[in-house]
Amino acid sequence: MTTDVQSATFSELTTLGVGGPVDRLVDATTEADLIDAVRTADDEGVPVLVLGGGSNLLVSDAGFDGLVVRDARRDITTPDHSACAGVTLTAVAGAVWDDVVAHAAAHRLKGIEALSGIPGSTGATPVQNVGAYGQEVSQTIATVRVWDRQRSRVRTLPVADLQFGYRTSLLKRSMRSLPDEADPGAPWFPTPRYVVLDVTFQLRVADLSEPIAYGELARALGVEVGERAPLPDVRAAVLALRGRKGMVLDAADPDTRSAGSFFTNPVLAEADAAALPEGAPRFPAGDGLVKSSAAWLIEQAGFAKGYGLPGPAALSTKHTLALTNRGGANAGDLLALARTVRDGVAQQFGIVLEPEPVLVGTDL
Repeated sequence: MTTDVQSATFSELTTLGVGGPVDRLVDATTEADLIDAVRTADDEGVPVLVLGGGSNLLVSDAGFDGLVVRDARRDITTPDHSACAGVTLTAVAGAVWDDVVAHAAAHRLKGIEALSGIPGSTGATPVQNVGAYGQEVSQTIATVRVWDRQRSRVRTLPVADLQFGYRTSLLKRSMRSLPDEADPGAPWFPTPRYVVLDVTFQLRVADLSEPIAYGELARALGVEVGERAPLPDVRAAVLALRGRKGMVLDAADPDTRSAGSFFTNPVLAEADAAALPEGAPRFPAGDGLVKSSAAWLIEQAGFAKGYGLPGPAALSTKHTLALTNRGGANAGDLLALARTVRDGVAQQFGIVLEPEPVLVGTDL
């Protein structure tokens, strides 16, 4: 069954707490309802926005003149694996991502434990190829079932076809920006070809984690990089580290009223990376490319933690990558802050930072 919600705003539906009105919101409680809502809107030429946890979304103050479909499903399934070394875990797109990680850790399934505490829904994880503390979801994803809006059918995409990269995938690259035909001068809105239905992960049964690949996490666990630790300990350590950075949702902490990391770490040609000042973080990114740290660039460009306070929009007091709504901010306030930071980094280093959240009805 689907339920229409007549009155809603994106400020109520997103972790940033900003954004204008929703024209029409549908909560889909079954896969059939989800597909039917999207297909019907497509047939009628109505713009569609599929919403998960709202943790990676910045919508303009004008809102969205179309249909917003929210996946209200939460199912997580794993077969009996008492005698298996490996097992698949399938979660519907609407399942809360951290619930999936907690489920895996509780069932002795390793491979996603370092991704604890990331807000949002499971369906968003393969789109962005989310990652943290040395793990990415692409390392464990087996298949993603999708509704292909172009072919109007359900498809199962194996990992080999998903074209994963740093914070990107086939699912993200297939997201086109379409103009508002009624107002050609208005900002474009993103529309994905593929609507994620569920994600299947290939995990291994173990009491110990995958080798710890991130120095900060290794230090928190009291192990060396490359060593393993008990799954519950890794999950607890990651949650603690994220919490200290304001990256775990907490209604009492305004530093968590954000979209997480607002800018992606820039991936540079070797010559451009070599031109960065001494001490700038540099990590091999393959194919002659080097990844640097957006947070380091922001700080070195003069934007300290808490920049923007006491205004309604400011950098987190715990982490410069998070743009936060301190209370009473609107989308315009967040965008103005984002542009100030982006332009400051570009002026200082010649690097244009790219936003990580999906922008709807606006751009930088």
